[in-house]
Amino acid sequence: MADSRTAEEPGPAVPLPTDLTDERLVGSTGLAGWISTAKNRLRGGDLGNLPVILGLIIISVVFYAQEPTFLSSRQLVTITQFAAPVGIISLGIVLVLLLGEIDLSVGSMSGLAAAVMTVQIVNHGHGLWFGMLAGVLTGVGIGVLYAFLYVRVGVPSFVISLAGLLGLQGLLLYVLGKNGTINLPNDLGLVTFARYKFVSGTPAYLMVVGIVLVYFAVSLYGISRRKRADLSTPSLGGLIVRSVALLAGLLYLTYYLDIDRGWSYLWLTFVAAVVVMDLALRRTTWGRHLFAVGGNEEAARRSGIKVGRIYLSVFVLCSTLASIGGLLAAAQLTSVSQTSGTTDTNLTAIAAAVIGGTSLFGGRGSAYSALLGILVLQAIQSGLNLLGVDSSVKYMITGGVLLLAVAIDSVARRARSSSGRG
Repeated sequence: MADSRTAEEPGPAVPLPTDLTDERLVGSTGLAGWISTAKNRLRGGDLGNLPVILGLIIISVVFYAQEPTFLSSRQLVTITQFAAPVGIISLGIVLVLLLGEIDLSVGSMSGLAAAVMTVQIVNHGHGLWFGMLAGVLTGVGIGVLYAFLYVRVGVPSFVISLAGLLGLQGLLLYVLGKNGTINLPNDLGLVTFARYKFVSGTPAYLMVVGIVLVYFAVSLYGISRRKRADLSTPSLGGLIVRSVALLAGLLYLTYYLDIDRGWSYLWLTFVAAVVVMDLALRRTTWGRHLFAVGGNEEAARRSGIKVGRIYLSVFVLCSTLASIGGLLAAAQLTSVSQTSGTTDTNLTAIAAAVIGGTSLFGGRGSAYSALLGILVLQAIQSGLNLLGVDSSVKYMITGGVLLLAVAIDSVARRARSSSGRG
């Protein structure tokens, strides 16, 4: 029997991926669709890292116009190297802010951990690893104490950390004793790592190629997993274009930094910590639970999330990262004093997290907020130093940038609420 279907009749419909079968989830495709989606997100207050990236570009252009050496290879290496210790501290602040809480004592915590390490190495003759472990465990213990006071006793994090700021500063003075200042040996391994270790030349280029290959492989694996789950997948061509662009950009940056000293080990350590923390926040159950608690604690509790454990992990991580940042800062300065971590460390770490895009209201932000925020603050400080601006003006400018970041976050939050994005 002949097929009665005419040529005009359509063939069998191609099934849509599972996540596109609901019309509310259908997204536009292609370049025009990407632009349309980006516009809708911006109108809805989902700004992401756009404000801080634009701010960093504007800061660079302004300072370069005033002083061309601002973007020299040596200056960029210095900016990244000295941004790393406080950046690691700021990474812990990001985690606390994601829960809608605050830790005002991270600066004092970093100074105390550095003092504990230095006293163990210099005064008691212990090895480097023993001293570092003692400093880090000090941070772990303080984090556990904070979590107990918050979860079990019900003391607000603001009060806990404010008391901690004063108490830890007192402990710093007690640990240092009458010495006041203790110098670390210049040949100490941690000092060498923080001050003199750089990746340059062929190893630096191979490192960049390896990083991009890992990025491509991980992204490709993600695409294959989505295909197996019958979900929509990003374009393979788009992934190739992004990977090539990333490779070209990093290769040029490596070449430019290599004019001076190359990539600092300290900066690479910080970047690695940011990447690991970002993966933990986005790809693990712990990370999803953290965002859930920060978005709505009661809803998270009713859904079965162990809220107390999330708070415990975050407070411990915050204090531990503050300790690690303090150890690296002490190694960079080759000394610990009664003012270690007690000057503007708190301000800079908290400001970096907020300026980088982490919301003060909880539930929004990323590990990259610490990286972008500390780059902005370190760029401002370095540029003002090059121009010979007075310290009073530096503080006022930093405060103004922080206020602007919070204002942008507040406006974006209202826009998200009005658009139904939460």
